[in-house]
Amino acid sequence: MNKRKEAAETSGVLCGCGGGNEDLIRRVRGEIPDGDDMYRLSELFKSFSEPGRLGILFALSKAEMCVCDIAALLDMSQSAVSHQLRVLRNVRLVKYEKRGKSVCYSLDDDHVKRIFEQGLEHVEHTR
Repeated sequence: MNKRKEAAETSGVLCGCGGGNEDLIRRVRGEIPDGDDMYRLSELFKSFSEPGRLGILFALSKAEMCVCDIAALLDMSQSAVSHQLRVLRNVRLVKYEKRGKSVCYSLDDDHVKRIFEQGLEHVEHTR
């Protein structure tokens, strides 16, 4: 018995497809992002896991806004909005620009808007 099949049987995993496609496995293994990129991607997706942050992303996908406007729109405290914006800034989903005494927030780039829109489209599609 070959080692791969023996290992699969020993671990209780045998899919029944007739064995592994070593070329496929080698190709896909070569495309797996490195550990640092996987960690950053994990942090990016974690940042989407809180409804308040999603509300902020939605608002910023429509317009550039200051903390007080976001807080009023989402019925959140300015402190809570500021905290969530800090999380979103740390993973580069939002950016800010100081204008005199005011600070305006916006999505970091079009990638963020597309990620958000595609996630929302998927949720609506699977209702």
